Amino acid sequence: METHTAGSASGLRKRSDGNIGTAPQADSTTRAHLRHLFPYLPQQPGYNKRLRGLMGTLSWLTGALARDTSVWTDDVWVVDSTPVECARSRDTVRRSQLAGWAEYGYCASHSRYFWGLRLHLLATLHGLPVGFALTGAKADERHVLLDLLHNDPTLAAARGGQVLIADKNYDGRDFEAALAGAGIELLRRARQGEPARAGGQFFKPLRQTVESIFDTLKGQLDLERHGGHTPTGVVVRVLQRLLALTTAIWHNDHTGQPIRRSLLAYDH
Repeated sequence: METHTAGSASGLRKRSDGNIGTAPQADSTTRAHLRHLFPYLPQQPGYNKRLRGLMGTLSWLTGALARDTSVWTDDVWVVDSTPVECARSRDTVRRSQLAGWAEYGYCASHSRYFWGLRLHLLATLHGLPVGFALTGAKADERHVLLDLLHNDPTLAAARGGQVLIADKNYDGRDFEAALAGAGIELLRRARQGEPARAGGQFFKPLRQTVESIFDTLKGQLDLERHGGHTPTGVVVRVLQRLLALTTAIWHNDHTGQPIRRSLLAYDH
């Protein structure tokens, strides 16, 4: 499992062999119109090598920019996970270097099975990534969240009365006790047969926030069409998307934009 505390993606297409591949639109646009700004443009192998070498830098920079925003100290977090598909055809699954980490999982929101990973995201209500992890598709969301908090104790220790909004799968007496011990109050939807929980009237509108964050990552930043074929390749391409989202929020925050997570100014 790759866990990180928070601490530009190219155009993409689906390939016929079942892999998720990178389209040349961004590169061709740069070569045609921006060559005076980029006298040297590496070919795809060189680009991939440089990108993999920057994995630690991408993670560090995401955290540095996140902490340099006014919304970093928000006292409400949302947490959830979303599929990161890595292959579709059986032949690709058998050949994939991701085998052993990627696995089959089920996406309840789309009522479908997939083969790949899950991105677990801890974020503010403005969509700013606070912590994130890439795991196998069947990893326990509760354990992943506790690992995130354990890996960076300052996240919870520096905040008093932090509220965490989560889905009903983030349940369990021991889990809630661990969060309470870290000073975090869990607000989640009650499971079937469970008594109504405090704060239930606020859950639905706030819970939709995390869904819209994932919509931004997938709809505008092409999270699911990442183009990675190896563990390092997938991790660094997911980091690209998280850095792009964090950079947009950082810029909007510093320029006084009313909607921090809006990418309309950059979505061309």
